[in-house]
Amino acid sequence: MEMEMEVLRYDDLPQAGFAGLLERQFVTDSRVFAGRKNAQAFEGLGNFVYLADANFQPKGETGLHPHREIDVLSVMVEGQIQHAGSLEHGQGLEAGMVQVQRAGAEGFTHNELNPDDLPNHMIQIWVLPNASGESAGYRVYTPQQGERMQVYGGPKNQSDRFYSNTLIDVANLGEGQSVTQQGEVMAFLSKGSGIANGELVHGRTLLRTYGLEFKAEAATQLILVYGG
Repeated sequence: MEMEMEVLRYDDLPQAGFAGLLERQFVTDSRVFAGRKNAQAFEGLGNFVYLADANFQPKGETGLHPHREIDVLSVMVEGQIQHAGSLEHGQGLEAGMVQVQRAGAEGFTHNELNPDDLPNHMIQIWVLPNASGESAGYRVYTPQQGERMQVYGGPKNQSDRFYSNTLIDVANLGEGQSVTQQGEVMAFLSKGSGIANGELVHGRTLLRTYGLEFKAEAATQLILVYGG
């Protein structure tokens, strides 16, 4: 199977946001956003249904709000976040860290706050669970420089990540480092620049393609979503 690489850039999208953050929505899947879908945004892949590139304003916060039967990933790009809510209240996140919250049937409430006097930068991702009725849960991961780490998905017989047939990896790459991925994949370059399937791409760009070869031209953070 072959498909032309689709490219969606930050400047292609309208500014949105709420409370203390500004965001641009790259993925708003019709299964969740029917009737209020961003026309320019891509559909998801597998159970992946939402991706927003957000800047929290100085001292900005989302405000306390609930989720049920959704898995919420927060990938820090720049700055930091103070997490508050019903799961792991008080956890702090710094640039490069990934927070994963599973709402399950019981649900959770959370508020993410920027404690600094400068804007920060965070990517938020939503994934529908494979099965309803799971217990709520919370995980934090810290991919190291030069590492590609799987932060979401995998079979039920492992406990390192929440079970899902949709897999999400975060790769922190230095100049000249490469990643490849077979099959259909969506890849979000949150910062940096590189060559993706022969095309130069810059930070805040979403790619959808079948088979990806990416080589970093600068320090980058690349989020990959694909099927298990």
